[in-house]
Amino acid sequence: MKIAVLSRNPNLYSTKRLVEAARAKGNDAMVVDHLKCNIHIEKKNSKIFYNGEYLEDIDAIIPRIGASVTFYGTAVVRQFEMMKVFTTTESQALVRSRDKLRSLQILSRAGVGLPKTIFTNYARDVDHIIESLGGAPLVLKLLEGTQGLGVVLAETYNAANSVIEAFNGLKARVIAQEFIKEAGGADLRAFVVDGVVVGAMKRQAKKGEFRSNLHRGGSAELVELSEDEENTALKAAKAMSLGVCGVDMVQSDRGPLVLEVNSSPGLEGIEKATGKDIAREIIRYIERNV
Repeated sequence: MKIAVLSRNPNLYSTKRLVEAARAKGNDAMVVDHLKCNIHIEKKNSKIFYNGEYLEDIDAIIPRIGASVTFYGTAVVRQFEMMKVFTTTESQALVRSRDKLRSLQILSRAGVGLPKTIFTNYARDVDHIIESLGGAPLVLKLLEGTQGLGVVLAETYNAANSVIEAFNGLKARVIAQEFIKEAGGADLRAFVVDGVVVGAMKRQAKKGEFRSNLHRGGSAELVELSEDEENTALKAAKAMSLGVCGVDMVQSDRGPLVLEVNSSPGLEGIEKATGKDIAREIIRYIERNV
């Protein structure tokens, strides 16, 4: 079987591990830079031109599409779909997952636990936003932010008021969320492959930081999810129609609350924290479906 990993950098940990896992099971694996693909569109003849030749006989793709290139990366995934190539992440699911507001609306409709969230079109009634979320502290997130960037903790009422007004003045689209104090700066990531949680870790923010992202200096350790947490992760993955994803949750007094469903979760943190071969699970997922 011929598997293409869509990645801009063949030296990234996740990319290398996926290639290794594919080859370890006797598959032919290659790395394709999706930004260097030319999409050829004509009647009943969809093709992709890459590195001087047309990509043919590809059985499956594993999209590793960065948030900054979602538009073109999704177009490449869609073209492979038109060529009847199996993908671990469907193009429509990828688009939905990158829209934070739309994702929250989909999860809400599916009955998934979420922090209280407000999105407005630069509303002037800032006091109402803060009061509706239970007052300060509260969290403000840029809709386009990733890896903890564009996330601000407003610790006081005045700070929240000032930050929201500043974002409004810059015409920056943000969502405001309640701050889950009892989480203690920690969150859970459940790695879901084909409707099964194949690994989970607890991420703890470093001292003086509330964001637990490993890119922000957080630490990670193996954790065993409760039945409620596992069910929440699976429900979120199903609602987002993602075959492979990382579901980020916080533990609250009212149960697990989903913060985000990541359609291109990194493998390094989860594999090192759990000691599990997550890349192999993704290859097995492909083998079951191709």
